[in-house]
Amino acid sequence: MKTILVTGFEPFLQLPVNPTEQIARALDGQQFGDYIVHGKVLPVDFHESEKVLKEYLTALAPDIVVSLGVAAGRHQVTPERIAINVKDGEVDNKGYAPTDEAIDADAADGLFTMLPIRAFVTALQEAGYPAKISNSAGTYLCNNIMYAGLQYAQQYQKQAGFIHVPANFDISIRHPRIPGWHQRDIQAAVEICLTTLTKA
Repeated sequence: MKTILVTGFEPFLQLPVNPTEQIARALDGQQFGDYIVHGKVLPVDFHESEKVLKEYLTALAPDIVVSLGVAAGRHQVTPERIAINVKDGEVDNKGYAPTDEAIDADAADGLFTMLPIRAFVTALQEAGYPAKISNSAGTYLCNNIMYAGLQYAQQYQKQAGFIHVPANFDISIRHPRIPGWHQRDIQAAVEICLTTLTKA
């Protein structure tokens, strides 16, 4: 059976939970079409997250990599179009904050998604979920993991990409200015993307 690696992140910064961690754990072992999901959680650590991802890629050799991240402040599901070769931003969970660092000094400035993100948006909107293609995954760990996943996919002729999801209610209750969705709806939106992907 073919495999999909779905990754989420642990909580970070001032967020009490991370909805992508919950989704990765919930989807682990589920089947979509001819694909079985391996759900894994990554640390929010610039020195470790890419290393951990590569360990999963080596162990599982997935056919598709779908990485997830929470974009606190966005009210839509936003599949990402491109990852850029930069690490920059706020501190990670170990207190490290890179400035203008390359992810891979010998690699391309940017890598485009290999996932059918326009089909994702169409399917989500048809199901009643706000969705829009995003042209910036930022420069924090979401972008870093998207870039690393795409490098793997290019090397082994696989597929990879990244989807940002909104915060859930656990976050928005503690941070009232951050829009939130029910965790059930965030997971359902991701499942729509996986269903769309495996039918493509």
